[in-house]
Amino acid sequence: MKNTKGNIDYALMLPAILVTLLISLPLVLFKEEGADIVNALFKGVTGNFKFIFLLYGFFCVTFLLWLGLSKWGSIKFGGPDDKPEFSTYKWGIMMFCAGIGIAIARWAFIEPAYYISAPPLGILPNSTDAAEWAGMLGQFHWGITPWAIYALPAFPIAYALHVKKLRTLRFSTACKGVLGSKADGIIGKIIDILVIFGMIGGVGTSLGLAVPLVSALVAHFMGLEQSLYLQLVVLVAFVALVCVTVFFGLKKGISKLYDIKTYLAYFLLAFVFIAGPTIFILNTWVNSIGLMATNFIRMSLFTDPIAHTGFTESWTVFYWAWWIAYSPMMGLFVAQISKGRTIRELVFGELFFGSLGCWVFFAVWGGYSINLQITDVLNISQIVKTMTPDGTIVAILGTLPMAETLIIPVFAVMCLVFLSGTISSSAYTLSSQVSKDIGSSEEPNNKVSTLWAILLGVYAAGLLTTGGLQSVQLSSIILALPLIAVMVMMVLSFMKWLHEDYGEILDTKKVAAKSEDIKPVE
Repeated sequence: MKNTKGNIDYALMLPAILVTLLISLPLVLFKEEGADIVNALFKGVTGNFKFIFLLYGFFCVTFLLWLGLSKWGSIKFGGPDDKPEFSTYKWGIMMFCAGIGIAIARWAFIEPAYYISAPPLGILPNSTDAAEWAGMLGQFHWGITPWAIYALPAFPIAYALHVKKLRTLRFSTACKGVLGSKADGIIGKIIDILVIFGMIGGVGTSLGLAVPLVSALVAHFMGLEQSLYLQLVVLVAFVALVCVTVFFGLKKGISKLYDIKTYLAYFLLAFVFIAGPTIFILNTWVNSIGLMATNFIRMSLFTDPIAHTGFTESWTVFYWAWWIAYSPMMGLFVAQISKGRTIRELVFGELFFGSLGCWVFFAVWGGYSINLQITDVLNISQIVKTMTPDGTIVAILGTLPMAETLIIPVFAVMCLVFLSGTISSSAYTLSSQVSKDIGSSEEPNNKVSTLWAILLGVYAAGLLTTGGLQSVQLSSIILALPLIAVMVMMVLSFMKWLHEDYGEILDTKKVAAKSEDIKPVE
């Protein structure tokens, strides 16, 4: 059901946009100075606080596994008669597509090359061990821990929305169990503005990263010169597709776009798997699962305190911070689509669908790239040093059969749809975030969602034309540190609500019956 009320909370929306501009504009206008400041801040945050990021990632995994297996697992997000709005498959696809955009298309092919040339733990670069670990590390950095980070905020938000029946979809609302009435005051506003800034910065940066890749593919296929003009044309296509999608809402727009996104990914994955070294890909994937299982805790808590190689900061901490920066959008979106699901379903559904989806990409596309490298068909490790990542991807795709006539064009379309799906989810969620009143079965105003899509496009265009992309990208990731504190507060609020509402109830039927008696939070 659409929420057609003109109930935008301008007291939240306008300050959030203003804060974004006040922070971003100086970084864009004074690129060199801004880049120096942000890089110094980022280096300080990742270097001095890396143990916090690693501990938080490990906490997310252990807490969610405990929660899913605990007595609380059978509690439903909603009343006893509430049924899931989407099938399990559709629900899982929507979670994966919302959380994974063009970044996986950009990195699954080329990330293993970086690991081969600069592996962790004293492994010899360009060695057999380095190649084996390259198959695993991408799956580690895109697997269980990232999806646990994504999943964590969804639980308190879904509980507030579907069980407590709170009619504002915000992080501050999910903190009410701890903050009480203060969540409606200045503290709550600060939390929500931080969240919106992180979402705008993260999504705007994704657009800024994706547009050059798609324009590079278009330029290669059509024999054009890569230029800012072409990038802006591609950006307009992105925004147009997003506007149409969000205007039609969740079920008729975003859900349909995710279907297209899924089918294109299935086709390209299947094509590379069959046309490439199939047995090598399977063997490397199985081997990677073994390496990850035996080294998961070590890699999760590897701070590199003696050698200081920089691997942890450059990869693991960077990724954890990036996932944290995106987790507000994911938490809000997943909470909206999870009515009628139990806590246990949400824990294992998100961890399973998310991790498996990423593993397949890195197993197939990453495995294909590793094979190109070790068989000397294409020296990807050398190419990434002399070419842009976008050019490297074009070179890799060029080794496939029917590259020019089929694969590169389809890959370009897939990238367009992939990012459009993520931006659509973000615009939809931002619209929900600034709505004063929105119920668990309502969708935000489609005109407001469309406006957010346009604003995100304008923001990305500014980043592209002024060259301030890297500074804004890093500044949004720096926000991950204070967001950790907000996430922990939300978890405490969530657990407080569970204890207040359900106490020591263990029986599933009693849990379902109890949900009828829970009073909404005022």
